[in-house]
Formats: sequence, C-alpha cells, structure tokens
Amino acid sequence: MSKETLYLSYSEYLRNNYGEKVYKLPVKLNLTCPNRDNNISVGGCIFCNEKGGSFENLDISLTVKEQILKNKEYIGNKYNAKKFIVYFQNFSNTYMDFEKFKKIINECNMEDIVAIDISTRPDCIYDIQLEYLENFSNETNIDIIFELGLQTANYHTLKILNRGHGISEFVLACKKIKERNFKICTHVIIGLPWDNELDIIETAKLISVLDNDEVKIHSLYIPKNTKLEKMYENKEIELITLDKYVEYVVLFLRYLKKDIAIQRLVGRMPKEDSVFCNWGTSWWKIRDKIENTLEENNFRQGDLCNHLDGISII
Repeated sequence: MSKETLYLSYSEYLRNNYGEKVYKLPVKLNLTCPNRDNNISVGGCIFCNEKGGSFENLDISLTVKEQILKNKEYIGNKYNAKKFIVYFQNFSNTYMDFEKFKKIINECNMEDIVAIDISTRPDCIYDIQLEYLENFSNETNIDIIFELGLQTANYHTLKILNRGHGISEFVLACKKIKERNFKICTHVIIGLPWDNELDIIETAKLISVLDNDEVKIHSLYIPKNTKLEKMYENKEIELITLDKYVEYVVLFLRYLKKDIAIQRLVGRMPKEDSVFCNWGTSWWKIRDKIENTLEENNFRQGDLCNHLDGISII
C-alpha cells in the first residue's frame, strides 16, 4: 500500500491543484498578536515564544518583495521549482492596519506565485480584508489560504493554553473564509496533556464538518522561555509517550475527511530553541511509524469519518 492510499499528502494535493510540485516561500513580518499586546492578554499562548512560531525565515529587515525574491531564487535553483506559495508565518498576519495589509499583499503579485498563505488567529478574520483579498484573487488568479491555529476542540484546554478564544470563534472564521471561496488549513496539537481520545476525535470531526482543505499536525514540543517550559520543569504536566502520539495521530486521521490534505504529521523545531521536541528522535522516523501503523492495520484517512451524512436510516 503506497503512502498516497493511506492519507492525502500535501505534495500530492498541490500537484493535483497546480499540475506540478509547489514550494512555500516563508516571509516574516514585523508584527505581534492580540494575545501578546494586551488587547486580549499578555505573554501569548503558553507555548509561544518571542519568535512567534517562525524558525526558518529571513531577516525581518528585508521587505516582503525582497524576501520572496531571495527565497524564490534559492528554492527555485535547488529544486528546479517553478510555482510558489508565499507563506506569512509568524504571529498573527492579519492583525495590522488595513493599508499595511494591502501593501504586503500587493507585493506578492509576481510571476510564479500561485497562492498566498496567511497564518493567523480565528478571532483575527476581518471582513474588510476578506473583501480586498477576494478582489485581489479574482484579478490576479492567485489563491488565498488561511492557516488558523485551533490546536484542539477542547475549549477547557484552550483556556489552559491561554489561547484567548473558544470554538465559536473558529467556527465563525471558517464560515467567513469559506463564503469567499478561500482555502483553510487548521493547525492542531496532538498530545496536549489535558486532551484524551474523545478530544482527538472531536477535533478531527470539527475540522471535517467545517469543510477545511488542509490540516497541519504538530506534536507538543516545548520552546524555551515560555510558560509551558516552566510547567514542564515544575512537573505540572505529563507528556504522552511516542507510541501514544502515533496512536493518537492515526485515530485523528481515521476520523478526518479523506479529501483534507495533510501538510505534516509531526512538528519540529531547532534543538537550541526547545527543552523537549519529538522524544529526541527525528521527525521522519515518527512519520514512518505513523505510516507503518496505518499500513499494518489496513487503516486509512477517513475510514471512520461516517458523521457527515447523518445516522443511517437503514
């Protein structure tokens, strides 16, 4: 059984949409988050450090256009790539003045850019930006993708994580984004100490019923200089084992709609920035364990996703 029959890989999904392999070009902006600047809270989520989730970006002093061109030249030459997605990654990339937002989006309008991927919070989806993006997309034929940080469908866990939003904000964000025919990628963390199997299943089901297009699965790594690090050092939390992580990811995939692309099966971050990451093993070894578990048990993405058409009347 090939990987393509186990789950819908991101690379296959992009080839299906754009006819060939497509590469992301990360762009870093000088911005923050309402969960850090005292609009909602200070300090941000308990797992967020000063880098805001970006570890592979160029220097922030470069303009958006300069970052795109520099990354495009490097990645294009290395992989013979011809199509690209601009990826605004760090913090909340819609949380800014509207004129500034328009300027950075316009800088993405260049040859070989097929999509703009905007990472942000569910409570930072603004109608004025959506309307502008819809017009921009229609004029340029550049797709718009929103990456939303949900992490879990357990709203009690969201409170502990200091996310500053609940499930209703995520539902509303998905509704607004889909009304404009944009795409959605949702981030989830598998292995949160306060979640159980039912939370894993409900998260997969929620993402499925809201017609998400992509999902990015993270293991729970612990960045330095975060509240989560202090909780870990004080033994306030108990982390799941690698075997349990594999079990949970497989469970999540089985309840996830089969046409949702899987951007990744496990997160990663530099060793020097973390106190715990992936049980001290390589991310690709964990990916292989997940794929082997699926194959050995004849499991596949969506084989338990039977909740989208009601209960059988037969």
